[in-house]
Amino acid sequence: MSPEPVRGNTLIASGDRRTALSGNSLAVGSMLTWAAGFPAAEILLQTWPPIVLIVARLALAVAVMVPIWLLVDGPSRVRRARWARAMWVGGLGFGLAMFLLLLAQKLTDPVTVAIIASSAPLIATLLEIRTGARRLRWNFAFGLVASIIGGLIATSAAVPEQLGLGAACAILSTVLFCWGGMATARDFPELSQVGRSSITLVGGLLVTSVLLIGAGQMGTEIVPSAPFDMQQAGMLAIYALVALGLSQVLFVSSISKLGVALSSFHINIAPFYVMVILVMLGEEWNWTRALGAGIVALAVVLAQDRKATQTA
Repeated sequence: MSPEPVRGNTLIASGDRRTALSGNSLAVGSMLTWAAGFPAAEILLQTWPPIVLIVARLALAVAVMVPIWLLVDGPSRVRRARWARAMWVGGLGFGLAMFLLLLAQKLTDPVTVAIIASSAPLIATLLEIRTGARRLRWNFAFGLVASIIGGLIATSAAVPEQLGLGAACAILSTVLFCWGGMATARDFPELSQVGRSSITLVGGLLVTSVLLIGAGQMGTEIVPSAPFDMQQAGMLAIYALVALGLSQVLFVSSISKLGVALSSFHINIAPFYVMVILVMLGEEWNWTRALGAGIVALAVVLAQDRKATQTA
């Protein structure tokens, strides 16, 4: 029998407001740490080929997270884990998704990627409806629409100048990421949150390593164009350990409490968080993005302020 889907409605229906609060807090933390990766990636992509950067990112995250997982869950539980399933979920949902996201950013720009990623709540909702994890109610639907509108406003509703392959990569990446997050929270109930995140990131590392070998065989440049220095080391640490490792654990934890659809609403606040980080680095404040973030926050409240019934 296949594992039960993560039921986003059930916890809210129980009236457990503390669960809702903690789930949303985890999602906020996940998006804050994830947003830190965009400025770091912009710096690294100036000299690093995308496939090399994504493998280095995953390798560093796995090297740090797996030992922590061993301490938390113990060697026997690590050995008995569903490794084959994890390679599939992690390989597609995170390895391939991360590569496509980084390639999309390389072909377009961070704003274009953020605009397309604003469709994540819709994609995640469709996934939950398909698996029977969510019954669509009017207030959730209203919150969903508001979240997408807020996401577009947060990116200033800019029309990307370059679409084509870059946009297609961003769309496919968003679909795979939503599916991967849902499957990670659903398919490994015997593991801790650190374990669930670590085992699927190992799958992602395996797939991207194969892509790297293939790229090298095809003659693609796989060596950074500048020497590795302390600035790049710092940016890679942020990109791998904060924007991937920590963010992934927080996001999977949020999905376990809220479901992937409601957790993904928070993705549309990411452009605002990116702006806040850039403001701290010297750029100007953007009230339009702040407004968009406020609309998304309202959408989150509207979507879960309900008495939903558990789906059968």
